[in-house]
Amino acid sequence: MSHTAPTGSSAEQPAPLHALTTLVAREPSVAAALDQVGPGGSAALDLTAPAALRPFLAAALAERTDTARGAPPVILVVTATARETEEVTAATRSLLGADSVVSYPAWETLPHERLSPRSDTVGRRLAVLRRMVHPGEDGTTKTPVRVVVAPIRSVLQPQVKGLAELEPVALAAGDEVDLDDVVHRLAAAAYHRVDMVERRGEFAVRGGIVDVFPPTDEHPVRVEFWGDTVEELRSFSVADQRSLDEVAALWAPPCRELLLTESVRSKARELADRHPELHEMLDKLAEGHAVEGMESLAPALVEDMELLVDLLPDRSMVLVCDPERVRARAHDLVATSQEFLQASWAAAAGGGQAPIDLGAAAYRGLGEIRTHALDAGTAWWSMSPFGLDAEAAQLASSGPVRTETGELVELDVDVTGTVGTRSLGVTAVDAYRGDTVAAVSDIGSWVKLGQRVVLVTEGHGPGQRLVEVLTEHDVAARAVEKLADEAPAGV
Repeated sequence: MSHTAPTGSSAEQPAPLHALTTLVAREPSVAAALDQVGPGGSAALDLTAPAALRPFLAAALAERTDTARGAPPVILVVTATARETEEVTAATRSLLGADSVVSYPAWETLPHERLSPRSDTVGRRLAVLRRMVHPGEDGTTKTPVRVVVAPIRSVLQPQVKGLAELEPVALAAGDEVDLDDVVHRLAAAAYHRVDMVERRGEFAVRGGIVDVFPPTDEHPVRVEFWGDTVEELRSFSVADQRSLDEVAALWAPPCRELLLTESVRSKARELADRHPELHEMLDKLAEGHAVEGMESLAPALVEDMELLVDLLPDRSMVLVCDPERVRARAHDLVATSQEFLQASWAAAAGGGQAPIDLGAAAYRGLGEIRTHALDAGTAWWSMSPFGLDAEAAQLASSGPVRTETGELVELDVDVTGTVGTRSLGVTAVDAYRGDTVAAVSDIGSWVKLGQRVVLVTEGHGPGQRLVEVLTEHDVAARAVEKLADEAPAGV
């Protein structure tokens, strides 16, 4: 499992393929598109390019906004599914560095479902928001977040306002802190106290030792106190509880997005008096006891909700990958969420109307999100593998689109209007599917044209094997550990 916020890390992990970002960004059509970043450029731009260009464009946009406009904003890359999010995150990390690129996962549950999202999902989300709004905080990597990759489900869902301001429980060796205060802070951050830590979101206390399993870490952390002084922090194995490596700091974000603060408990108490049909859940919340699915009541228990795009720093950008699929997915999510809300809460109210208005937590439409972001000064770009000419785009803007379920629906996003369009001069390489002869033939022809050819492998052994195969076919190749910005033509 990758760390959203590596505990105690202070140096950026190397990006072995960083030079590829520079090389791809020099391609004339890509460079022309990147020139649209910033004042006087396009706030809304539709690009046509193969899916393989997504991580390169995201990395290039991050570097362009860095160098051209001062402090690093964030590039929010939006994908249709969680699987695509993982793929784009992994690829972009190889170009920018593991600490600069994070994924923002979606809940496994619907906003109105009477089930709580997993603690590790919540922890990863809160860690991303905290790093994005408060970069360089003690206990986290000092490298700022430059690219956030999120499935459309995360972008459409409103969340409790102020999540980025929820302070994690942070401890480092040498800190002077009262142990009882640490226990209280962990409990307030929705960590569950147990006799022996086994799962993320749990903590245990034995004498002067506090075991904590942050939802963003691979292993739990054992904090040893000497009086009120933090003496040592070590990770340990869940299987046998044996200590592993020493860690520089503990950084434990909350495990729930709805914390039972005094304000929330008071509101729950008030609602319980007005809505006796929900007293079973609300009474427990009023007493300070977490309840499964309590997040579904968030709109009624907190002051306000906000969107992920509301938390993007100034001069940030949104890059939507494959907007056609994203639109269809967004429509399906909105429709499903509304149907579930009506069915579940009508049943909860004994067949009547929903007892409490929870519409503020419902998924927003993609068009609404886009308009909201543009009004806030956030550029909204998209990249599709298929382009449309002006006439076809006009027809698409007024015609229906077929969703993943086969339903024909009207698009809620105008693909024309003030949106600029640009086709990038990049094509996808054929999928050779084990046809070595065809692959070597194409590589040899590219080399003869004086082009650079970069073959990327996950390890040293496969790279050496590729060199041998190409050499056997009279194609000169060499294996390198790090790609140079000015690499000569060849393989």
